Amino acid sequence: MNVRLQPGETAPEFTLTTDTGDTVTLSSLQGRKVILFAYPKAMTPGCTKEACDFRDSLAGLQAAGYAVLGISPDQPEALAKFVERDGLTFPLLSDPEHKVLEEYGAWGEKKNYGRTILGVVRSTFVIDEQGDIELAQYNVKATGHVARLKKQLGLPE
Repeated sequence: MNVRLQPGETAPEFTLTTDTGDTVTLSSLQGRKVILFAYPKAMTPGCTKEACDFRDSLAGLQAAGYAVLGISPDQPEALAKFVERDGLTFPLLSDPEHKVLEEYGAWGEKKNYGRTILGVVRSTFVIDEQGDIELAQYNVKATGHVARLKKQLGLPE
């Protein structure tokens, strides 16, 4: 299993293509707080639930100064369909070689229906204005995750 990021560590820099074909770098968001959530696959039930929870909570998160980004190994075309189908209102990042997911410790062995497979470990990272990890959560549950995260960040429900 990959090394897991700890609070206080510098968040690994990345440059990734979004669902719109644009490029996003972590350094371009310096000065803002960032929530980066890693999910296994666009348009699957758990990932849809989690992404829609972030969508529904986005106004409150943005009001508290957070930018929200999703990251998965999906190609930009699949991400664009996900955004369109579910009305997602934040960028989704494409990491098909899972290099960034690996750097964040969000790629590795996991159990899926009793089998051990390699894939995305559903994770969430809160990155502060200086680009440091404030919170790193691994193996999060899709349902209720955003509400739990908001509570941990001291934000209203």
